[in-house]
Amino acid sequence: MKIALCNEVLAPMPFAAQCQMARDMGYMGLEVAPFTLTDAPESLTTTQARQYAQVAADHGLVVTGLHWLLVKPEGLSITHPDAQVRQATTDFLKHLCEICAAMGGRYLVHGSPKQRSIHPGQTHDQALVLAQDVLAQVAQAAQSFGVIYCLEPLSADQTPLINTVAQAAAVVQEINNPFFKTMLDTSSAGLAETLTMPELIAMWMPQGVMAHVQLNDPNRRAPGQGQMRFGPILAALQQQAYSGVVAVEPFDYFPDGPGCAAWSAAYLKGLLENAAAPTPQTPPST
Repeated sequence: MKIALCNEVLAPMPFAAQCQMARDMGYMGLEVAPFTLTDAPESLTTTQARQYAQVAADHGLVVTGLHWLLVKPEGLSITHPDAQVRQATTDFLKHLCEICAAMGGRYLVHGSPKQRSIHPGQTHDQALVLAQDVLAQVAQAAQSFGVIYCLEPLSADQTPLINTVAQAAAVVQEINNPFFKTMLDTSSAGLAETLTMPELIAMWMPQGVMAHVQLNDPNRRAPGQGQMRFGPILAALQQQAYSGVVAVEPFDYFPDGPGCAAWSAAYLKGLLENAAAPTPQTPPST
């Protein structure tokens, strides 16, 4: 299991400075939000993507994947009634699959709640059909570039569409592409689910539909800065022999971005080290 940091936590530092700080804190990689690299991520080239990957490598890190995909450019949506808007969104997401592969990333996380809303005059089912059509096309691009495209369930306070792992898993099963999966965001799941995080992992990971994990508290702060207990979550992942990435993705940076990132790294590494420590043997009674 590898610990990565979502790079917007350290923005607006230059990317090289983000890499240096993340490495010094003990992270093995950065999960990159494209809008932090440029105001026009649609113009990113594969040459530039490989250059970012090299900067990360020069600092002993990897780019693990991409997330926050549709912040920029503005006006995109996978549920918009206008077919031209959906086509532009599809084309951009396909482009990000190529960029992710060029950066050496293994996955993309599709959250973007504002860009999957239910528009006036639409029913929930109509919006879902449009979203699935876009995502099916993007899944084909992900397959061609060898990256996993993960649909992120988000709590109902963020979007009315696809709130639970079960709902996301239904979309995964409908699209039926081995490069299209769902994932677990512990903040959203803590608000949207009736099961605990270990129960969700035990239910969905063996089915092969859950391919990634983001760690954050339902209070939107870093893991360990709220009521959620992350030791059992990491233990559940270990029980599933999960060898992928767990990405730290807080939204409320306390006390600030670097401080929050440092706290998270130390907290999670401590949990993993404690889990790996041998159990003390009780001496025989005499």
